[in-house]
Amino acid sequence: MMIAKHNAGHLIALAAGGTGGHVFPAEALAQELQAQGHRLMLITDRRGAIFGGTLGQIETQRINAGALAGRGLLDRAGGMANLALGYFQARQILQRTRPSVVVGFGGYAAAPSVLAATNLRLPSVIHEQNAILGRANRMLAPRVETVCTSFADVDIPAGPHVERTGMPVRPAVAAVREIAYNAPVQDGPFRLLITGGSQGARVFSEVIPAAIAKLPRGLARRLEIFQQCRPEDLERVEAAYGEIGVHAQLQSFFENMPQLLANTHLMIARSGSSTVAELAVAGRPSLLVPYPYAADDHQTANAKALAAAGGAWLMKQDDFTVDSVATRLSQFLAAPQVLPGAAASAAAFAIPDAAARLATVVASIIRVKSAMSTPTISNTTNGAV
Repeated sequence: MMIAKHNAGHLIALAAGGTGGHVFPAEALAQELQAQGHRLMLITDRRGAIFGGTLGQIETQRINAGALAGRGLLDRAGGMANLALGYFQARQILQRTRPSVVVGFGGYAAAPSVLAATNLRLPSVIHEQNAILGRANRMLAPRVETVCTSFADVDIPAGPHVERTGMPVRPAVAAVREIAYNAPVQDGPFRLLITGGSQGARVFSEVIPAAIAKLPRGLARRLEIFQQCRPEDLERVEAAYGEIGVHAQLQSFFENMPQLLANTHLMIARSGSSTVAELAVAGRPSLLVPYPYAADDHQTANAKALAAAGGAWLMKQDDFTVDSVATRLSQFLAAPQVLPGAAASAAAFAIPDAAARLATVVASIIRVKSAMSTPTISNTTNGAV
C-alpha cells in the first residue's frame, strides 16, 4: 500500500532582484502559489525593501549581492565579495528552511541563491525573461531541473528541461486584453503613448517633438501624446510641444499606465522584457527602439521576436532620427489600417496564462519529489498457520 502525501502547504523560495523585469513574474507566481495553499519565502537583496503587493507580505530574507561589472578593479572585487557573501548567506537560509523548490527570477540576489540551492541538491527552477539567456542564468542552467522562458527559441545549454511559460504581467495590464483595440480612423485623433523605462528615454524627448514639428500641421494636430520624460526634461519637452500646438500630457511616471495602454493607438517604447510582454498581452501595436547598451543586446532580440510575429515595428536607435521618425509617423497617420493587424498579431504572440504555467512547473517538480520520497508499505502478511 502506498502512503500518499498531501502536496499543499509546501514551502517555496523565490529569489529575485529589485527591478520590474524580475519582480513582476515573481509576484505573479507568488499569487498563483498562495492560491494553491503553498507557503512562500522571498530571498532578495537590499532593494527588496521596495517590494509591495504580494511580495511585500511574505517572509523575506535579505542577502548581500552586487554586480561583477564596474568601473574599476576595486568595484569588481567588491561585487565579487558581495556575491560570495550572498552565496553563504543564502546557503544558511536554505539549509535551515529546506524549501521544496527554489525559483530564481534573475537579478543580483537570484544567482547566489540558486547556486546555493543546487549545491544543497534542492530542486531549482530559473525563469528567463528575455529572448537571450542572461549570463548568470547561462551559468546556472545546466545545474537546475527546469529553465522557463518567456520567448520561444531561446538558446539554452544542454541539461535542464526547457518550458516556454511566457512572461507574467501585472493583473491590471492583463485586464487590458479584454478591451478591444479601438483603431484610429482616417483624419481622426491618434493617441500616441511614449515610455522609456522608469526614468524615461532621453532620446525620445529629444527626437519625437522635433519629428512631430516636421509633420504637416493637419497631421500633427491629430496627435494626442502621453509621454514619460525624465524630470529634468519635462519643462523643455512641454515647451517644444506647446510651440507645435499639439495636445501632450507629460509625466516622469504615469500611475494610470494600464488605462493609457488600453486607449493608445500606438506605443513607442524600449523593448525590455516587461514592456514587450505587456504590449503582447494587451494586444497593442508598438514601435520598439531597443536600448543599445543592454547586456548582450537582449532588448534587440526581444523586439525582433515581437516584430517577426507582426506585432511591432523595430527601429534601432542609430536609425531613430528626426527625419526617419517623422516619416514613420506620417505613414501611420496616413494609413492607420495597418495598426489593427499588428494589434491582433501582438495578442496572438502573448501567453496570457504565463503565471499559471509557471505554477504548473513548480507543482510538477513537487509531485516528482514527493513520489520519490514517499515510502511503500507492502501488503504481504508474514506469519505461521
